[in-house]
Amino acid sequence: MEQFYAESEKLLQFIAQSPTSFHVIKNVEEQLKSGGFLALEEHQAWNLERGKSYYVTRNSSSLIAFRIPEQSYQGFQLISSHTDSPCFKVKELPELDADKKYTKLNVEKYGGMLMAPWFDRPLSVAGRVMVWAGDRIRQVLVNIDRDLLMIPNLAIHMNRKVNEGYAYNAQVDLCPVFGDETAKDSFLKLIAEEAGVDKKQIYGMDLFLYNRQRGTFWGAGNEFIASPRLDDLQCLYGSLQGFLEADAPQNISVLCAFDNEETGSVSRQGAGSTFLVDTLSRMNEALGGSGEDYRRLLAGSFMISADNAHAVHPNHQEMADPANRPQMNHGIVIKYNADQKYTTDAVSTAVFRRLCEYADVPYQTYANRSDMAGGSTLGNISNTQASLRCVDIGLAQLAMHSPYEMAGAKDVLYLKQVSKTFYESRIGISHEGIKIETREQESAFMDKKQNA
Repeated sequence: MEQFYAESEKLLQFIAQSPTSFHVIKNVEEQLKSGGFLALEEHQAWNLERGKSYYVTRNSSSLIAFRIPEQSYQGFQLISSHTDSPCFKVKELPELDADKKYTKLNVEKYGGMLMAPWFDRPLSVAGRVMVWAGDRIRQVLVNIDRDLLMIPNLAIHMNRKVNEGYAYNAQVDLCPVFGDETAKDSFLKLIAEEAGVDKKQIYGMDLFLYNRQRGTFWGAGNEFIASPRLDDLQCLYGSLQGFLEADAPQNISVLCAFDNEETGSVSRQGAGSTFLVDTLSRMNEALGGSGEDYRRLLAGSFMISADNAHAVHPNHQEMADPANRPQMNHGIVIKYNADQKYTTDAVSTAVFRRLCEYADVPYQTYANRSDMAGGSTLGNISNTQASLRCVDIGLAQLAMHSPYEMAGAKDVLYLKQVSKTFYESRIGISHEGIKIETREQESAFMDKKQNA
């Protein structure tokens, strides 16, 4: 179990350093730069070379990285995940007075969340501010790295039926206490101090609440992990590590990290935006490809949409499908939906199962109960922009969309291993079928040729 624990410990450290999408991308960038990746700007011309690795960001909250092989290639091989999680966003004019004795923050919901777990736990604020820096407006990331806020529950004595069910009102029940009456007019000053500027220099802000509780191992044998933002940083981290460790890709390997999945992916930087198609088409053009070449590359491409999946809940086993019942620590979850909320079909599931076998990684399956609607994720939304063969997968977890989620300690290493195998393989799609050439197969072929 040591190798599983080691990878999960690194995951928990990554999450602790990534309280918002902006911090996620900053931390991903640092790992990419350490791996020799070169930064590109969307507003500048791209001069790309075979055998080199690049990345580009949009809005500082989404990122696409890619590695170009030396040899000829037949398509793009992509893994997509998302950087955001449900939380509370701080509004403009953020302070609220309460009975002239408390100062609260004015917040609104971001994404579909479980609201009850946000009560009675230490919270803080992180995000970005746009500041005037002499001759231009600059972005500065901020994180008030201390216990700053709490959202207090109403005592049982004042709402004796609360345990029978309660409809939370985000404007009434969920505004966090920032301080007493002396804290009035100090929130923006605190943010400015963290940014190293005067309050008057702040011209815009995207600030979010986050849970301060650090990730941990738990269970009788420490077989589980718990952490904020496992959905979807667990998939992002695992696929990133496989991407970085993959040796000499045979097709153009691409890693996508999109923002705003939790609100529908319809933003400028979401999976439903032009970010992916802009990047892939510019990549093709910079490498000398024509429009016909680009369409041929797309036809030969394959995407893994990686977003966490629901494990069977031990106290509500009846909520799971009678047959497709994923468990934490039992491998990658392949997700299915007849209405195409998940893009997995016979072709893409066959490819992914074969990859899992090559990587020696277990897999399992998920489908909603037939009388329950499910949500969509990155794969089907990305396909509105770039038509790609796609499989939807995830890692099994509990308490999804809570500020403190639960997952298996083994599963992130499984994802890293199958991601590495995926990026080191060449997936060829034609009317004759699908051919998956792995590095192990290639080595065996070369050995056989040399012995002959």
